[in-house]
Amino acid sequence: MPELSRDEVRHLADLARIDLSDAELDHLAPQLNVILEAVASIQGVAGDDVAATSHPIPMTNVFREDVIRPSLTPAQALAMAPATEDDKFSVPRILGEE
Repeated sequence: MPELSRDEVRHLADLARIDLSDAELDHLAPQLNVILEAVASIQGVAGDDVAATSHPIPMTNVFREDVIRPSLTPAQALAMAPATEDDKFSVPRILGEE
């Protein structure tokens, strides 16, 4: 596997909008090469017969069933609100006009 050059690391840092000093580039280039070698070794182990997983333990949906239940009317929900408008809560603007 070809190694990343210092110029390639600088290019990647520029793409990520990370300003790196010359000393940081010299320090990071060998570390990134080690990471790439580790990823390449893992890719070599996983064959086509190994299914991709995001978690080592099979997980199931833990959400409750969506059931309609009695709830507050809009008037009841807005009864104690300090300000309302068109059956909605009215809050002060916190962002500037755009």
